[in-house]
Amino acid sequence: MTALFALATSLLWGLADFGGGLLARRAPALTVVVVSQTIAAAVLGAVVLATGGWSEAGPRLWFAVAAGAVGPVALLSFYKALALGPMGVISPLATLGVAVPVSVGLFLGERPGLIQVAGIAVAVLGVVLAGGPQLKGAPVQRRAVLLTLVAALGFGTVFVLITEASTTVTGLFLALFVQRVTNVVTGGAALYVAVRRGAPALPEGGLPRTSLPAYAFVGLADVAANGTYAIAAQHGPVTVAAVLASLYPVVTALAARGFLRERLRAIQAAGAGLALVGTVLLAAG
Repeated sequence: MTALFALATSLLWGLADFGGGLLARRAPALTVVVVSQTIAAAVLGAVVLATGGWSEAGPRLWFAVAAGAVGPVALLSFYKALALGPMGVISPLATLGVAVPVSVGLFLGERPGLIQVAGIAVAVLGVVLAGGPQLKGAPVQRRAVLLTLVAALGFGTVFVLITEASTTVTGLFLALFVQRVTNVVTGGAALYVAVRRGAPALPEGGLPRTSLPAYAFVGLADVAANGTYAIAAQHGPVTVAAVLASLYPVVTALAARGFLRERLRAIQAAGAGLALVGTVLLAAG
């Protein structure tokens, strides 16, 4: 179950990041975060009402609030970094966030077996290569690298916090709702400050209604990924769940290949293969 839900997380996050990166090239990154998370919060609010999730309210929700405060910072940093590019550098760097939950798991006493250790090493290497790291010939702004490292730390922290926010399925719905509401409040405040300083809130020509489904997809896919990761981490070793969930750059690269007709470089194909081998090792261990 851990492997299944963690892999679902990587699929959902990979597609959400792909969509968010594209939207951030046409609209301010803060707007992408606020709009997508607002839609997700509205849907989750309806789910909480339908499932009676309010009965699960308790002190654990503070973890969801903390995740909601960190999340917009990570998303904003990542979308801005993707907009600056090149994605071949940004995507692999973002996977460094996996070090946060893995370190927490090891600190709490988890000890992966030899096969799982090998799987972790192979999978992480595969993810980095699948991003198509551009080691030379690619102009990379220091700001893009810094933003990516901030995003990686934020993503890893959200991994840890959302796992602690609930212990039941209905409680998870409530935790995700609280997280998204906090996302919207935090991101909205940042957007307000940015507008007061003269930054545009909307793309030139306004926000077309035809783009709302894309915003909804990004927000809901991100929510679903948080949920599947929480389930994966609660039913198995965090070290395994975190590494498998971090395979999302492979999905992003494949999405670019499928939707944008970007050709996979040899190093990306090799990375995807290694990531698959690492996944098999982790699942077998």
